[in-house]
Amino acid sequence: MEKPIIHILLVEDSPSDAHLLRRIFFHPDREQWQMLHVERLSEAIYASRENSASTVDDSQIESRKQRRFDLVLLDLSLPDSIGLDTLKEFRAAVPDIPVVVLTGLDDEDLAMQALAEGAQDYLVKDQITIQQLVRAIRYAIERSEILNQLRDSEERTRQALAKEQELNELKSNFVAMVSHEFRTPMTTIRTAVDILEYNSEKLTDDRRTKYFDRIQNAINQMLNLLDEILFLSKTEAAKLEYKPTFLDLEKFCIELTDILQVNAGSQHSIIFTFQGESTQAQMDEDLLNCIFTNLISNAIKYSPPNSTIWFDLICKDGLATFQVRDRGMGIPLKDQICLFQTFYRASNVGVIQGTGLGLTIVKKCVELHGGHVQLESEENVGTTVIVTLPLQWLGG
Repeated sequence: MEKPIIHILLVEDSPSDAHLLRRIFFHPDREQWQMLHVERLSEAIYASRENSASTVDDSQIESRKQRRFDLVLLDLSLPDSIGLDTLKEFRAAVPDIPVVVLTGLDDEDLAMQALAEGAQDYLVKDQITIQQLVRAIRYAIERSEILNQLRDSEERTRQALAKEQELNELKSNFVAMVSHEFRTPMTTIRTAVDILEYNSEKLTDDRRTKYFDRIQNAINQMLNLLDEILFLSKTEAAKLEYKPTFLDLEKFCIELTDILQVNAGSQHSIIFTFQGESTQAQMDEDLLNCIFTNLISNAIKYSPPNSTIWFDLICKDGLATFQVRDRGMGIPLKDQICLFQTFYRASNVGVIQGTGLGLTIVKKCVELHGGHVQLESEENVGTTVIVTLPLQWLGG
């Protein structure tokens, strides 16, 4: 089996010491070692960084990967750095490459300090043998790999714990949200049913119809909530499919505006405008419907009666830019960064009902189109949500 090549960076300002170390390396097993020699700490740091080109001309170093090193042999006394500061500065700049310290001083205290600063070993130059140097290099690389694996394992464990905490928090928020959002319509249904059951003969036809309407509205409210939860669960499980079809965006927006205007009644006016040449697009109509039903419904919900909602479409340079604008209560600046998080609601919504799911769903639908969504809002002035989507499907 072919043995892997070990790439070593030698940082040594003494030509004689560097020559001796080269002879030690290349004499016993020439094919296993590749060495780059530099004389200054600044050159060593520059050569060691992953995305840096070597400042030293060396025919053995030909590519970015080859400029990365398995180990650094570092002399502590260099023209631009002396003593332990040499090790500290190198480790601060390049923490992921193991270092074996070279020094002319047989000083046990200095050796212990070097190890405490992150060196893998400490070798005295005039006491180095071939076997000792090879063993020190191999052990240093192995120890460094073990430490890296432990760090990676620790980071994965930390991420898993953070994810678990996030999921537990989401579950708690979900239970609280569902309990709250279902309680109101269920109370409405129970109250209306009790009145119809025990006082039906005393009610006029108009009053009876009113209570039936309340029941129907409460049922629709719960069904909408269930639809949102199921939709979100699909996106979280990566089961939500993006199914682009050819459609006329202007026609789609006009029809959606008409439907939402009927639902809004006379309390709000929805005005649609279009600019551009072509409105032919390749998008998922169901996801589009979900995006703009949520956004326009939000604009209506958080705007005062007898106000106007603007729904604009601009098609230009292969992009469709949609804007939903209102002059409603607006969103506090502190809340805006969190609005697309699951279950998050602005701090000024008061008693207005909502789940905190709508904008999360919008963002996921937009991302499935390869687009992006941004929000601009000022409290007591209004909100504008801008959705930008490619006119043509970019998938394979």
